[in-house]
Amino acid sequence: MKLLVDMNLSPRWVDVFAGAGIHAVHWSTVGAKDASDAEIMAHALASDYVVLTHDLDLSAILAATHGEKPSVVQVRAHDISPDVIGRRVVAALRQAEAELLAGAVLTIDTTRERLRLLPLPGRR
Repeated sequence: MKLLVDMNLSPRWVDVFAGAGIHAVHWSTVGAKDASDAEIMAHALASDYVVLTHDLDLSAILAATHGEKPSVVQVRAHDISPDVIGRRVVAALRQAEAELLAGAVLTIDTTRERLRLLPLPGRR
């Protein structure tokens, strides 16, 4: 699994994943800092990345388009520092790896995870 860390998360996440043996890049190293969510999702899809974000808009894009990929992992915590929630995110990624590779949205907070397979139901 390859992760694309969104601009709304610290580049320090890349080091957390590297230490866990997970390939990750921060968006700031591959794209424009002011890129739209659609651009980030298009890059992730073309490069077979799973997107790690703190943004709810990415899953909304998937629901609106009935997209089957890229997978999105949302960190939904007050403190999104990798020092605080990093281990929990790594564990959740490992547990949901097969689903994320196939197409899913994984939401992680401080107490639980929620996994939804793609495509998400959306408005028609």
